[in-house]
Amino acid sequence: MNGNRKLLVFLLDALCASDVEFIRNLPHMGRVLREGALIEHVEPIYPSFTYPCHCAIVTGNTVKGHGIPHNEKLEVENNNAPWYSKRSEIKCDTIFDYARRAGLKTCSLSWPVSGGADIDYNLPMIVPYHYSGYDAMQFLSGNATQSLLDEYFWKYGRFLVGEERSLDLFTMAVAPDLLRDFGQPDLMYVKMCDLDTKRHNHGLYAPQVYEQLRKHDQEFAVLEEAVKRYGDYENTNFVIMGDHGHQNIQHYVNMNMVLRNAGFIRTDENNNLLDYDAYCFSTCMSGWVKLKDPDDKEMAKKVYDYLLSLRDDPEFPIGVVMTKEEVLERYGLEGPLDFVIEGTEEEPTEFEATLAGEDIFKVHLGPGLYFSVASHGHLPERNETTTFFASGPSVRKGAVIPRTKMINEAPTMAAMVGLNMDKCEGHVINEILAD
Repeated sequence: MNGNRKLLVFLLDALCASDVEFIRNLPHMGRVLREGALIEHVEPIYPSFTYPCHCAIVTGNTVKGHGIPHNEKLEVENNNAPWYSKRSEIKCDTIFDYARRAGLKTCSLSWPVSGGADIDYNLPMIVPYHYSGYDAMQFLSGNATQSLLDEYFWKYGRFLVGEERSLDLFTMAVAPDLLRDFGQPDLMYVKMCDLDTKRHNHGLYAPQVYEQLRKHDQEFAVLEEAVKRYGDYENTNFVIMGDHGHQNIQHYVNMNMVLRNAGFIRTDENNNLLDYDAYCFSTCMSGWVKLKDPDDKEMAKKVYDYLLSLRDDPEFPIGVVMTKEEVLERYGLEGPLDFVIEGTEEEPTEFEATLAGEDIFKVHLGPGLYFSVASHGHLPERNETTTFFASGPSVRKGAVIPRTKMINEAPTMAAMVGLNMDKCEGHVINEILAD
């Protein structure tokens, strides 16, 4: 491949495979579809959660390879656990490392787990998710490229503060200015958040989702025009992709209440944790059950048998029970877990994991009765999956691939700019690349 070719990645959080037909008729992202190649279904890694998937997209590895199992650094009964944020927490090379060694200029805007990364132009997604204060600089300082903070924070930092803060507004304010002021990097990754928010709040196929896709189309048009004005448009490969799909929620289970009622968790009269044999962490559409003492084989069997009994109970919405050995072998997942549970594909279930609130177990039918109308974290092969399409000089026009795994995206995008990511689990999808 021509080493002068460039890459611009536009990632939409929660872009689903079913969105492709709607996007095909949009003027700007639709052009990429019409002139390029499409992978209809991309299976995320497990869990299909934002931060692990973003790490897979830039490393070509599952969790066992890159080391980021969840958005949060999970701790028993800590609902304010810190989130993964630093590049140093990823335990393998990223596409940016390969590019740097090849002498290419790199840029990453609003990408998770990239704080302090050795990227030429880096503004990481690092302001805490629930932060609503007015000092966003405290999180960016030392983690973002100082020249970008000096150039843009004074006028665009206002988008990162207060109750109505918007990372997407900040990202789209900076991106075209950066292309104008610093020139087009060889690799530029731009991550957008709002589609995911619309799906969580309104559902998988809600009208607000399609309105948001139209907004993202206009945002992509700005990036495309900025490349035309200030970059090397003819040599640029444009990639539009997602990180995971979504499912509409049909059941809600507070799994730690279930475990408490079965005697595996002990609390005081105010539901404060006293002790536990098994505790559940939430990955939204799946749950991780952790043993306090994994070496206690008798207790491990007791918990496993109990989970299997729930799976076999037609009144209880668990369809999958896997051991940590099974999820490692099948999906490359390692983390603070001994068992993984999930609902059925026909009746998607959200697993909450708190001891706060009412001390009863409830199963609620119908979407949106608690935190989200739709969510993710489900098995990679389940619908909705995500998708990937691209156009440019390195892309085979008209190529359509029905299905692939997320870990294959990084080496494929690397190949578009002449890089060989030879130390990752994924492989190049040659079928979408030009000869």
